[in-house]
Amino acid sequence: KASFAQERIFLDEQIRFSSTGNNTNMYVIPLIYRISSMNDHISISQLQRAFQSIISKHQILRTALYLDINGTIVQHCLDTNNIIHDKKSSRFSIINLLDQEHEQNEIVKILNQSDLFDLSKGHIVNCHILRRNQSNHPLTHNNDDLLTKDDLILFTIHHAFFDGASVSIFIRDLAVAYQSNDLLPIDDNSLQYIDYSIHEHIMDMTLSQEFWLLELKGYNLLRQLSLPADRHRASTNQQRSGLASTAEIIFDNELCTSFLNYASSHHLTLFQLGLAIFYVFLFKITHGETDLCVGSINANRYRSELVNMIGMFVSTLPFRVELDPHWLFDEVVKYVREKCLSILEHSHYPLQHILDDNRLNQSSISFLETMFDFITVSKDVGHLCL
Repeated sequence: KASFAQERIFLDEQIRFSSTGNNTNMYVIPLIYRISSMNDHISISQLQRAFQSIISKHQILRTALYLDINGTIVQHCLDTNNIIHDKKSSRFSIINLLDQEHEQNEIVKILNQSDLFDLSKGHIVNCHILRRNQSNHPLTHNNDDLLTKDDLILFTIHHAFFDGASVSIFIRDLAVAYQSNDLLPIDDNSLQYIDYSIHEHIMDMTLSQEFWLLELKGYNLLRQLSLPADRHRASTNQQRSGLASTAEIIFDNELCTSFLNYASSHHLTLFQLGLAIFYVFLFKITHGETDLCVGSINANRYRSELVNMIGMFVSTLPFRVELDPHWLFDEVVKYVREKCLSILEHSHYPLQHILDDNRLNQSSISFLETMFDFITVSKDVGHLCL
């Protein structure tokens, strides 16, 4: 069977987004890297071999996901040799660029390709080489295998098989494979994502089920927060497109330093402090609403064996708080910290189970419309050193 996280993404994509009529791949994770120096050059053939080596090592990158005849979402791993020797399966492509505008257009075109993925055939990861006209570069003049300054490497991976924590593992193994003359060593006894999925389905989750029933007791999950929006949907049942826009607010160094110092002195994670501030913000803009429930993301890598595994582990969970309007901020922070720690113990309980236990469906849940996340970006993830 597919993991619970895979089920959520598969169904959401098949049911919700397949009927919207837009051509956007909602669940593509793009990783894009630009060669930044004239002194750097990458061998295309060596990169392709490293890319194939990663697919060989990590079964999840050569896994098919589909509905079987019984209507169950299942997964199975494809044979390594078929992937390596089938050029279509390896999904490695080279595009020659004319100029900067052509570059942007090609990236958008790639991300919106209708055939970018084919989950039923295990085509879930691609490597796209976008190269500039380097005819005047001394390295590439007589060697078409080399990439140089301003050329791009774009990986596209389907979210049902990959999450944010997988990026550093993917990049690390790609670098090792590129620098080696051999394929990455494969330990047949090492745990793979499919083993995690099997374990997940046989776990006893009785205690976690009781925790979440008590956690949400008395809360109306259909009630929307009364946020001061500048426009409203014509209908609460209106289908959402999945498209979005972003707004950026930059904090100055003094505020950032105060934030970090407060977290350190009160033994808080940055997520816990950020979430507490978010609740106070919601309390204010909802004119004193004290019973608040928002969605948040949990890495869900709750065992050490999962830390170095590529796959989709992320869980979306409701974080409900019942605030006392007379609390000092220090009291709010302490309460939120304890809430986060208690949720962490039961973060493996799938969202679909939480909804089923409360006789709800995903499309009508208000906490999924107001989400909080705190993302710390490592410098290493933003750079690919081959």
